[in-house]
Amino acid sequence: MKQTTYNLAQLNITKLKADLDDPIMKEFKDFLAPVNQLAEESSGFVWRLKDETGETAINAETPFEDPMVFVNMSVWKDNEALKAYTYNTVHSYFLKNRKKWSDKMDSHQVVLWWVEQGHIPTLDEAKRKLDQLEKQGSTPSAFGLHEVYQADGTPLP
Repeated sequence: MKQTTYNLAQLNITKLKADLDDPIMKEFKDFLAPVNQLAEESSGFVWRLKDETGETAINAETPFEDPMVFVNMSVWKDNEALKAYTYNTVHSYFLKNRKKWSDKMDSHQVVLWWVEQGHIPTLDEAKRKLDQLEKQGSTPSAFGLHEVYQADGTPLP
């Protein structure tokens, strides 16, 4: 019997304070490419959403109605790889300083879910997972950063 291997998909959204060409967004915009390159070079990185030029999908067709919602989606080998990149690299600076560039949202901004290895999630799939998290809370099929599940559905300690 073939064992299915899973990877961890993540979607995070943020409501930008201004258009990326606005001067208050300069630092955020200037570091998009280097931070994304760092992600791609990180251990456990599998895939990230890009536009047709290979950059962050800033102008991607998204299932979010608000044009100021910035979307980032990626796939990682596992939760440890995602956490290492998120919290132990320069990426953590942007988390700590996100209030400079983004407004508070009244909904979940991050959703994680397991995908079969080789599956590339779509934005519509990711939006459904975010909606599921919003309605049901963390479950093995869609969960947040603080209640993480393993691929077999058991909670991480």
